[in-house]
Amino acid sequence: MSLYALQKVMYHLNRDPKVRDRLREEPSALLDDYELADDERAAVEARDVGLLYVLGVNGQLLMHYAAFIGLEWPQYLQAMRDGVVAHGPVRAGIYAMTTDAPSGQNAAEAALSAAAAAAAAAPAAIRHA
Repeated sequence: MSLYALQKVMYHLNRDPKVRDRLREEPSALLDDYELADDERAAVEARDVGLLYVLGVNGQLLMHYAAFIGLEWPQYLQAMRDGVVAHGPVRAGIYAMTTDAPSGQNAAEAALSAAAAAAAAAPAAIRHA
């Protein structure tokens, strides 16, 4: 897995309008510029926020990507939940589901709570960009 490259794609999409334009116009050529695993590339091409989350993309990067593809805040949170159901626990990164959850929560709920809390701490102007 190449989580660094995947997060680099998300970072560039979030920061550079030219990269966003390239993703719209020539997604394959843009993604060729990054060393992505097949599942990572497929997740970006399919706009699969849930799989991107499970692959380990940081929620701060992912929430901007979700806004870019037109997801509202509740849809973004649901997409992460759906990703865990469809693809299993978060595999890598800061939200990796490798520890016991607090009492009354399963690991997926604990990770989603952590991601939502981190995202909520971002300024409102960023969350709704």
